[in-house]
Amino acid sequence: MEFFRIRKDIPFMRHALVFNAISFITFIAAVFFLFSRGLHLSVEFTGGTVMEVSYSQPADLAKVRDLVSGLGYADVQVQNFGTARDVMIRLPVQKGVTSSQQSERVLAALKGADPGVNLRRTEFVGPQVGDELAADGLKALGMVVAGIMIYLAFRFEWKFAVAAIIANLHDVIIILGFFAFFQWEFSLAVLAAVLAVLGYSVNESVVIFDRIRENFRRYRKMNTVEIIDNAITSTISRTIITHGSTQIMVLSMLLFGGETLHYFAMALTIGILFGIYSSVFVAAAIAMWLGITREDLVKAATRKDDGATDPNDPNAGATV
Repeated sequence: MEFFRIRKDIPFMRHALVFNAISFITFIAAVFFLFSRGLHLSVEFTGGTVMEVSYSQPADLAKVRDLVSGLGYADVQVQNFGTARDVMIRLPVQKGVTSSQQSERVLAALKGADPGVNLRRTEFVGPQVGDELAADGLKALGMVVAGIMIYLAFRFEWKFAVAAIIANLHDVIIILGFFAFFQWEFSLAVLAAVLAVLGYSVNESVVIFDRIRENFRRYRKMNTVEIIDNAITSTISRTIITHGSTQIMVLSMLLFGGETLHYFAMALTIGILFGIYSSVFVAAAIAMWLGITREDLVKAATRKDDGATDPNDPNAGATV
């Protein structure tokens, strides 16, 4: 399915050096903010108190959030779970204050606004659990990266694998850089969004790489730059359909999903936008600079042709 078809190839690779310089600067800035400011980790990673309360009618999350924030909790998380009457509240650790003292103080404030609120459960999440979650998250990220590299190396060629993984890490670091610079809360939901962006971004790279391989076999007289420009140009309509529809869905979560989905949708929004950019100006350009050639992608066919015998050769099929 195509909305339109561009007859003349767009010279993307002519400007690859400029755009990659911009990418490099952005990447370095993201790394700088990650080390200088760090990520603003949520309760799941740092530890804290989790409260579950129930109301007799659907709860006003904004009002509950304002009440708890008024007690001095700047990083409180308030969200529904199960039904609209059930609310989960995550409180960060406070020095000199126990988990029971935190829950009692918050419950008293909530009962002052609505006497019908009931405490269903309170639980303390220790920093050790947070450390385990952080370690498991890094392992998951590492396994995804390794899996992508192995898949691309087998399906295409190692140069494409290197190019794609650099592009994917570029997207991930920039997402983390945004969260570090603005000090947005980094939670398990955001980590899930980062992993989703990895798969989403590599999908776009695979589509372009597949078209590049097809073009190498189809157009014998084109050089590498022309092959890549044609591959990207011919997939633009597909990119607009796929990423446009996905971005509309993500923007709806960002605008109407409330506080619970806000940072999850924000991470996806940044990842999708930079995923398109990196697939064209990072992955394809790096593959070009690594020296990808027709011979790299048609090795099997080349070997088969080289091993073929001439039926007119009197020595064909002779054994020694």
